[in-house]
Amino acid sequence: MRDALRGRILDGTYRPGDKLPRDADLATDLGCARATVQRAMQDLSDSGLIDRRRKGGTHVRSEPVTRAVLDIPVIRHEIEGGGARYGYRLQARRVAVCPPDVARRMGLAAPHRMLRVRAVHLADDRPYLAEDRWVCPRTVPGILTLDLETHSANEWLVRTTPYSHGEVAFYALGADAPLAAALDCAPGTALMAIERTTWIGAAPITSVVSVARPGYRLGTEI
Repeated sequence: MRDALRGRILDGTYRPGDKLPRDADLATDLGCARATVQRAMQDLSDSGLIDRRRKGGTHVRSEPVTRAVLDIPVIRHEIEGGGARYGYRLQARRVAVCPPDVARRMGLAAPHRMLRVRAVHLADDRPYLAEDRWVCPRTVPGILTLDLETHSANEWLVRTTPYSHGEVAFYALGADAPLAAALDCAPGTALMAIERTTWIGAAPITSVVSVARPGYRLGTEI
């Protein structure tokens, strides 16, 4: 159903700016349940081809947006999927008041006490990715009793804490001395940083900056 509707947009049956028929009419036209049309429409909206508004109907976007979906990876699976042996090293764990920039990333009016976790993920005993993570214990209190010497916060959160939405930013930075030591590279080396913050409803879960070793690649489909 989604592919049929997408095909009509791409072949010009529905042109940019056009208002699409009502879901009930499309269901009749295409011989399916209205709920199926609604799921297909939501998928097309998420992919950036259409714009759905309550009481305003559904329109083909005048300037369709191609969106890429990035899943939050379990780093162990990523490393093992590449054929390497996974390892993990906890660098530091402490409860502290988060800095103002972390509070802003989480949408908080003021800094809160949170758990800060710094760790390095290893591939064949070599540094692969370093993460500096703040976790809100008000949202996920179980993180305070987790044995972070043997369990990574990344994997535990992905497995136990569903999120409703998040924000991701990518940028380059030069390795300072501690980061260079963590990733076994020369100070000043250009590295890729992935900054990710997640929420469940209005409650922040975690904000993490993951910095990858030189040569790291991140891909997705569009």
